[in-house]
Amino acid sequence: MQFDSLEVERIGAVARLTLSRPERANALSQGMLVEIGQALDALEGDASVRSIVVRGAGKAFSSGFDLKEQMERRPTGAAQWQPILRRDFDTVMRFWHCPKPTIAAVRGPCLAGACELALACDITIASPDAVFGEPELKFGAGIVVMILPWIVGPKLAKEIILTGQDKVDAERALAIGMINRIVPAQELDAAALRLARHIATIDPGLVKETKRAINRALEAQGLLAALEDALAIDLGIEAQGSPDKRQFMDVASRDGLRAALAWRDARFAKD
Repeated sequence: MQFDSLEVERIGAVARLTLSRPERANALSQGMLVEIGQALDALEGDASVRSIVVRGAGKAFSSGFDLKEQMERRPTGAAQWQPILRRDFDTVMRFWHCPKPTIAAVRGPCLAGACELALACDITIASPDAVFGEPELKFGAGIVVMILPWIVGPKLAKEIILTGQDKVDAERALAIGMINRIVPAQELDAAALRLARHIATIDPGLVKETKRAINRALEAQGLLAALEDALAIDLGIEAQGSPDKRQFMDVASRDGLRAALAWRDARFAKD
C-alpha cells in the first residue's frame, strides 16, 4: 500500500511503520491517523507479519496531534470535536490492542498524543536524545489517551501532566518506567529490529495470547473504562474551549504556530 504520510516496510517477519512528515516533526494529522489505521488493518490480517516497529522519520518521533491542522480548522462544540478525538484515541489504542507485538523506537521529541502512542506500544526503546512529555494543559487542551497514570502511577503522572512537562529526557523516562531501554542513537533502528525479530521467532499464537493476558491484568483493574471516561472528559474540555486554548489559537492564527508556542512558554516563570 502507498501512503502520503506513512511508510510501511516489510523486513522478513517484521513490519516497520515510519511516521513520515519530517517537515512537521511527524505531527499526527487526521490523514496520517487514517493511514495508520489502514496499515494496521493490513498488517494484522497478514499471517506472515509477526511483529511491528513504529518510528519517526528524521530527527523526531512525533510532536503529537497536529496543532496546525487544528489552527486551520478551529473545531468548536461537541459535534465537531467528537469524531476528531475518537479517531485520535482509537488510533493510539490500536497499538495496545494489536494482536501482534508493537515496538516504538523513539528519537527526538515524542510529545502529547505521540507520547501516548509510544506508551501504548508493548515495548518502547529510545535514543539518548529522546524527549517525552505531555504539554497539553499549558495551552488549554486536555489529554486524549490518559494512559500515563497506568504506566508510571498517579503521583508521577499528575506531576508530568498538571505541569505540562515536555522535556522528560530518556534517562528520566527510563527511571520512571515510560521506556524499556536506552540505546545509542546510531543503533536505535537496528536494536528495534533485533528485538522485533527475536519476538517474531516465537510462536505467534503464543505471543498473541500472552500479550492479551498481560494487557488483561490492567484491563481487569478498569483501564479501558477509565480511558473512555477520560476521553469523555477531554471531549467536554475541547467542546467548551478553555480561554487559554482560544488565546493560543488566536496567536497561532495571527502570528503562526511558532509564535503561539513562544506565547505559551512565556506565561510560565523560569526556574
